[in-house]
Amino acid sequence: MTSEDKPGWFGRLFGRKKDEGQVTETPAPESPASPSEGEPDFATGAEDVAHIPLPEDGGAIDATEGADLLPVEGEPEKPPAGTAGDPPEHGADPVDTGTVNREPQVALDPDIQPTDSAAALAYDAGVGPDREPEAKGWWSRLTSGMKRTSSALSDRVTGLFTKRKLDATTLEDLEDALIQADFGLETAMRISEAVGKGRYEKGISPDEVRTILATEVERALDPVAVPLEIDFARKPFVILTVGVNGAGKTTTLGKLASKFRAEGRSVMLAAGDTFRAAAIEQLNVWGARTGTPVISGAQGADAAGLAFDALKQAQAAGTDILLIDTAGRLQNKTGLMAELEKIVRVLRKQDPDAPHATLLVLDATVGQNALSQVELFSQAAPITGLVMTKLDGTARGGILVALAAKFGLPVHFIGVGEGVEDLEPFAARDFARAVAGLERD
Repeated sequence: MTSEDKPGWFGRLFGRKKDEGQVTETPAPESPASPSEGEPDFATGAEDVAHIPLPEDGGAIDATEGADLLPVEGEPEKPPAGTAGDPPEHGADPVDTGTVNREPQVALDPDIQPTDSAAALAYDAGVGPDREPEAKGWWSRLTSGMKRTSSALSDRVTGLFTKRKLDATTLEDLEDALIQADFGLETAMRISEAVGKGRYEKGISPDEVRTILATEVERALDPVAVPLEIDFARKPFVILTVGVNGAGKTTTLGKLASKFRAEGRSVMLAAGDTFRAAAIEQLNVWGARTGTPVISGAQGADAAGLAFDALKQAQAAGTDILLIDTAGRLQNKTGLMAELEKIVRVLRKQDPDAPHATLLVLDATVGQNALSQVELFSQAAPITGLVMTKLDGTARGGILVALAAKFGLPVHFIGVGEGVEDLEPFAARDFARAVAGLERD
């Protein structure tokens, strides 16, 4: 090619040669397959990820927090043929297919050195040696985790109410800011009305607005800030976790196990997410770190049968609390939601009141999609309370207020990070002041 044939900068930029009048088409890279029609995008990215098999060389598994994966489109939603179906009626031993190891897996040596893959999972779970929690209290972690939401609101409030009288336009702009933070229309209107009451055409400082915001948020959330109460007369007290892909169910269970063990309670974990091999290993890591027995099986094993066996073993051992993990599922996946109903049905063959608590784990980053998740998961399982995770990953932390206004379900725990100390019981006043950017009083 001569110097005259070489394309100039404009040509190189747009794929055309300097002296040619035609455009050279550059094939665009193939975009990943889009989700099947009708499936919502929950902003986690996990829905579109193909199932990743265990590496043959025994290397580390990439299992980030709560990346609960479903099979790719076209794979069967039911476990592979040959796994256990519904166990027999109460009193009879379930059929053992020979494909599942039901024995509790727990490391008895606290100084045990995990394998490379287990170490990677421990790091992702926030319990590895390089992931020790910082020496700071919950209030510090909460305000730091809520910084994105509080900063976004604070910037808007400061811009609206600095050197400006309160008028209809200002209140409308405040409503828009609150709606963008996912507080919901009803709550946004109520807060705007409270800000404008008796102050129309008068000045109001940004700090006054933030104080009113905190007061109204606390008032909305106080009725749902209910601690998770464990009835220790029931042995075991069965807690089932459900939710969509990537919400953080497995990690949440590990953190709860750590908390209950610290209180001196006996705990057993059941690795009911049998779709994802990494979830089984991740829960075993949590079991090793907390000294908690883990009932686990092979990938693809029947989740309902495993839950049935776990409950049976927990009853025999006199365990205080049984925590059952489940596979991530989209709320519009009929087959997988039916499997969730089956797990509940099978548990009740052993204990008519089980599960005693069903926690829906919600990812704060999905925003308004959390509302449809609560509605549809409630149809498949008796949801008794909510756990909101990843509040540190969004500027739209007001979704908790919108959920409280619409459903009134108890909010037991909130999470603002990956460390074991970053999941704590929900307190309405602390949350309200953190989201408004105020100091603790």
